[in-house]
Amino acid sequence: MKLFVYTAELDDIQELAEAGLADGVTTNPSLIAKSGRDFIEVISEICAITAGPVSAEVAATDTAGMISEGTKLAAIADNVVVKLPLIMDGLKACRHFADAGIETNVTLCFTPNQALLAAKAGATFISPFVGRLDDLNTDGMDLIRDIRRLYDNYGFGTQILTASVRSSNHVSQAALAGSDAATVPPSVIRGLLKHPLTTSGLQQFEADWAATGQSIL
Repeated sequence: MKLFVYTAELDDIQELAEAGLADGVTTNPSLIAKSGRDFIEVISEICAITAGPVSAEVAATDTAGMISEGTKLAAIADNVVVKLPLIMDGLKACRHFADAGIETNVTLCFTPNQALLAAKAGATFISPFVGRLDDLNTDGMDLIRDIRRLYDNYGFGTQILTASVRSSNHVSQAALAGSDAATVPPSVIRGLLKHPLTTSGLQQFEADWAATGQSIL
């Protein structure tokens, strides 16, 4: 499963990219607003760090506006993916971009029916929000499993990009459910490394090596 870093912080993206842990990046206007920087400039710098897909979200909610904004975003770099809301106007814009060969990420998906419509509109990625469903006492991973089955049944090429990921368990569950990718905050990606036995084991190795008085160099 591919890991897309959910952030607009360049230092986090750079560090994770150096470790091979950033297959792409997803952003939204809220994330970039927190940085206090120019939207277009930030997207351009992110695209220079990773060759993977970089989702950049439109602000408009009408088809014409989304097409205009999405066209400008797509011109920033070849790896920009235009992020669109899962509404009728968004699906019309999605169809436009699909016909033009521009990749899209249709976001705010909460049902298999919505995922079906996004696939039929030509979405490159569909973003089901598992954490927000969990907030409503619904198992968000059931949605990932349902979409996986639906897409496999009919051979849709749209990739499942699990979103609203809040924990290490969300990451492993998404991978086991067959999600193509997950968009994950840097803190959660780093958390995937952690286990108390890894920490204690390394401490023991270091102590044993120090006791030998040797040096590899």
